Order: sequence, then C-alpha cells, then structure tokens
Amino acid sequence: MKIGSESPYFDDLDVGDIYEDTPPITMTEGLAAVHQSIVGDRLRLFLDHELCNAVTNRSVSLVSPSLIWDIAIGQSTTATHRVIANLFYRGLGFRRFPEIGDTLRTRTEVAGLRQTSARPGRETRGLAALRITSVDQHNRIVLDFWRCAMLPLRNPGTSTGRADDLETIGDAVLPERFLDAVRTWDLVPFRDSLRPHVPRDLPSGTVLPVIGGDVVSNAPELARLTLNIAQVHHDDFTGSRLVYGGHTIALALTQAARILPELVTVVAWHGCDHLGPVHEGDTLTSEIIVEAEHTSLETSGRLVNLRSIVRARSGPGQETRPVLDWRYTALLA
Repeated sequence: MKIGSESPYFDDLDVGDIYEDTPPITMTEGLAAVHQSIVGDRLRLFLDHELCNAVTNRSVSLVSPSLIWDIAIGQSTTATHRVIANLFYRGLGFRRFPEIGDTLRTRTEVAGLRQTSARPGRETRGLAALRITSVDQHNRIVLDFWRCAMLPLRNPGTSTGRADDLETIGDAVLPERFLDAVRTWDLVPFRDSLRPHVPRDLPSGTVLPVIGGDVVSNAPELARLTLNIAQVHHDDFTGSRLVYGGHTIALALTQAARILPELVTVVAWHGCDHLGPVHEGDTLTSEIIVEAEHTSLETSGRLVNLRSIVRARSGPGQETRPVLDWRYTALLA
C-alpha cells in the first residue's frame, strides 16, 4: 500500500493510497471560542457547560459538531491540496461527540478514481472518492464518511484509464445508525432551558425563513484553524479565493439554530451540494425546510430531517444566488 505524497494531482493517485500525516489537533476551549467567533455557533448544548452536564449526566463539555466536521474535512485536505470542487459527501454521521480535551486525528484513503470526459475549452479532470476516518486519542471513531473531490491532472492530455463507478462508493445515511451517540442524553433539562419558548410541531413541508443574513468574514482564518490546506482557500491564483465549504455549512447551522432554538445537535448529513462559489464579504441568507420527522426518542427528543437552502449576495442591492443545498438530520428537544 502506497503512502500518498504531498499535494498530488489526480494522476498521482492510486486506490488504496493513505494520507494520515496531518497533525492531530486537541479540542480546547480556545479553539472552540475562535471557531464560535467566526461562525456564530448558537447551539446551546455546546455553549452552556452546565446544561451539557445535565443533559449528558456527566461532567463534560462537548465540542460543537460544526467544529468537528470542519476539522475532519480540513485534516483530509492533504490529499486534496489542489482541489477544484467537492462533489458529494456520503455516510457522514456522528459515532460519538468529542469532549473538550479530546484529540482528533484523521486518516484519508483513496477509495475510487474516475477521470472525467474532456469538454470543449476545459481540460480533463479527475474525481477522487475518499474515505475519511476521524478518531480520538483512544482510537474511538468519531466520523467515518466519504467525500468526492475534483482534482486537476498533472498531464491533462493523457488518459489515466481510471473509470471506477463512484455511485457504488460510500454508505447511505440511516440516522438510526448514529443514535448511540445521543441515546443516553436526557433532553428534559434542555427543554426546560428553552422557556418561554415552546418547541412547536413541525409537519413535513414547513418552511422557516431565517430573518437576516450573516456576512462571511475571516475565511482564511477558519481554513487555517481547521488545518484545511486546500489551495483555493488560501491563494488567489485562480483570480478569486474561495471560502471553505465548511464555513458556509457552519453559518447555515448557525441560522438554523436561530430559527429553531430547540435544535440540540446535528446527527447526520443526507446530502450537501455546493451550488455556487462563496467569497469573503458575501452575505448569506437561508430558509429551513422540514422534510420529515424521523424518530422519536425516549428522552423526549425527536430526529427531524431538515434542509437548509442558502443564498449569497455580494453587496447591498445585489441579486442573491444559490450557494448551498444541505440536507441533514437534527436532534430536536
């Protein structure tokens, strides 16, 4: 099994290549605070340590899910330093929620490769399906999922013969698979903390527009914080530097929590499509669509399938454009 080299092009990759030399990172109060200051995380379970202790029945402080997936994806970018775009995420669900003091390290394995067909005026590119496994210091799995990155070729005019069926790679998300991460939580204290707000019925098809937008700021700082080395987030060699997709998703979660204070955490993703580029200084707005209530839990919580549709505008009076379609399962109190 070949160990991957730094900054590979698509034609440098082989199925089975492994990248695991990204530095591990310890979850600290400072790390969480800086991340929260950039994305405005409003998930109260991860902000209120006394509430967290009551819900988990342990003396712990948990780390926000958006920080965890931002770091896991960021640590995987050793394999995708030259990434052009991400095409899909599959099987992303929390096996456990790390605590302050835990150390996260990530292993990235090339699971499949497919060269795209040439198009007029555009060089051929390659799609690399990656299996990303993040564990803590005790080798307990936190996340184990797949993402697909589009990469340039070192020799664009050549045929690599890579034609794997990427549709067969990765698992579909079944939220019940990830219930162990939250099964023992007691959400009664969480519900009590919401007063006078009363969690509402959310029938399928309910649309919740979020009032106001959020300006994207400190984009390269967030990429650095999460060890994301993708060139497009740090260097304007293409003419404009792109915002890390995890930044957009984290702001979408912030807005969802603003309209749904009963949102405890995200358990899993069903899909995440980046519909257009986001640049620093853009203002993001969103609406939340309730797709289905999935499972009711004995602890008074419920799993609900949500969909965040995010749009961006580049300045006052500018038209908005779609940038994110994110479908996920949330635990609501």
